[in-house]
Amino acid sequence: MTQTSDELRHQWMNEGLSLEALDASPFRQFEHWYSQAIDSGIAEPNSMSLATVDATGQPHARTVLLKLYDTQGFVFFTNYESDKARQIDSKPKVALLFPWVALGRQVRINGNAARIPLHESASYFATRPRGSQIGAWASPQSQVITTRSLLEARFDEMKRKFAHGEIPLPSFWGGYRVVPDSIEFWQARENRLHDRFLYTRQGEEWSIERRAP
Repeated sequence: MTQTSDELRHQWMNEGLSLEALDASPFRQFEHWYSQAIDSGIAEPNSMSLATVDATGQPHARTVLLKLYDTQGFVFFTNYESDKARQIDSKPKVALLFPWVALGRQVRINGNAARIPLHESASYFATRPRGSQIGAWASPQSQVITTRSLLEARFDEMKRKFAHGEIPLPSFWGGYRVVPDSIEFWQARENRLHDRFLYTRQGEEWSIERRAP
């Protein structure tokens, strides 16, 4: 019988997280937890908070979606003229947070973000639903608009423009890969005695430390 996310949360809280149970690779450990998050049925398991810093030192946080990941890092897509893109291009140090609260888990990632190669963005863009492709062309992300009707009119305009054939990748749209310097896995436990393990990059290797909750 399939367990509910609440049952899984209590199971994982009781089991906890130990050094012996961790994979030596934070990417394989992430894949393991991410698969469990997907299997649990929670909404949007690939949603993650992205924190950036602007030119004045003011932090900004928003939710984006993880679309790709591998041993090089974690990839999301956006408009390159958006606030977040300008902040990343100016100050590439960022933080990610996967808040799987319903499962009593979270993953925290610190690292540097950089634009992915054009061909990678194009390959992913081709897999997006047609409406999402048109939306990427239509929205002047982060710019001031006076009414929603202007946005909808722009969408209709792009829909007519690309009525036939494939929709090309906008020159102002693409992906960023966050290359991590550290990844922390956090498992909720009773009495707030949570388990925390921090992977820190040491050249080509990773060290692992237990941290107090």
